[in-house]
Amino acid sequence: MNNKKLKVLLIIEQCNPEWSSVPLEGYKYYQEISQLVDATLVTHERNEQALSKVLGNNKVIYVRESAFSKKYHNLVASLTYLGKTKWPLYNALSYLVYAEFNRKVYEQFKTQISNRDYDIVHVLTPMMPRYPAKVVNACEHTPFLLGPVNGGVPFPKGFQKVARQEFAQFNFLRVIGRVVIPGYAETYRKADKILAGSTYTLNYLKNLFSLSDQRISLFYENGISKDFFGEIKKNKHNHTINLLFVGRLVPYKGADMLIEAISKCSQKMQAKVRLIIVGDGSEKSNLETKVRELNLNNIVKFTGWVKQQETLEYYKKSDVFCFPSVREFGGAVVLEAMACGLPCIVVNNGGIGEYVTEKTGFKIEPISRTYVIEELTNRINNLVLDDNLRLQMSNNSVERVKEFEWGYKAEKIVEIYSEMINRK
Repeated sequence: MNNKKLKVLLIIEQCNPEWSSVPLEGYKYYQEISQLVDATLVTHERNEQALSKVLGNNKVIYVRESAFSKKYHNLVASLTYLGKTKWPLYNALSYLVYAEFNRKVYEQFKTQISNRDYDIVHVLTPMMPRYPAKVVNACEHTPFLLGPVNGGVPFPKGFQKVARQEFAQFNFLRVIGRVVIPGYAETYRKADKILAGSTYTLNYLKNLFSLSDQRISLFYENGISKDFFGEIKKNKHNHTINLLFVGRLVPYKGADMLIEAISKCSQKMQAKVRLIIVGDGSEKSNLETKVRELNLNNIVKFTGWVKQQETLEYYKKSDVFCFPSVREFGGAVVLEAMACGLPCIVVNNGGIGEYVTEKTGFKIEPISRTYVIEELTNRINNLVLDDNLRLQMSNNSVERVKEFEWGYKAEKIVEIYSEMINRK
């Protein structure tokens, strides 16, 4: 079958090139998949302004929301944001907004799908593995692909204080939601194929719905743009080693542990390193205070929030990426760092622990805060003192991350389309 002739209905509720996280991922998937197939994009009207700037005459259907949904969404946003967003509560309460989108998509496309106007139906976002897709009920003769879905990774037992800071007490709503949300279980039981964005999510869904290996497979959520690949030029000997952290400055990302780890390095080691922290968030002032208290002002610098292109320049000027986030679903920044030839030091919980291998960096088990800090110090020492190790891991990182390039991932998804169509 000629892939370019495949007619694909891509349902991507969150699809926006101007936003970050899941909406940007949704757009990246669409951007690359649509180069390979005859794609019709179905998305929420909130994305129209941004998409209209870049898509031209592409087939896009915008699902309009009711006045009630607009008012309700604003209410939820205000209720769940008091200095920082309570994401578990926000996701639970905002389900009604998605439910309207889900219902309207089914009503608008059920006849077309039943008439086999499309070769395949693919629902990409939301990526949380607890939302239904009602269109599966129209896919009796048309293959239905869901995912990659990702999430649900628990906080490590040794980081319950951080869990409370991130309002993890509201996570019980996930379990309730799976019971009461109409069509949730039906979606997973009827789907021809499910892509799971992490091993944790794969095993969770496989056990929850008794899924066979043929119906669910691992397909990492995040990708990397070609912009991040290029000639890697790193100084190898007798220079200051530039450490880098990129991410939101919130408790679970672990920037505070990284600062403490540097404070525990010997003075001789401290003289060899510099740390740049790129990002902003609720913890920024606390982190700046910690740096002053530990007398690290000459070593640690904060940039605040910067644009993507500027972030790329920081990656290129650095030597080691340190990202001790204790609970990370996707962790795109780790892929970006690897593409720029940076060995990575991460905490082994969630997606980032799967991106990094023993050939590309170090993974620290999240046993306790004290343990993570000690291991950060040790691993920083390893990479600063061993030029050959740093160079070897740098080269391996670039090779490892090539399979995450968005275009390559799109090709793999289109291969999955063909396999599903042949099976159905």
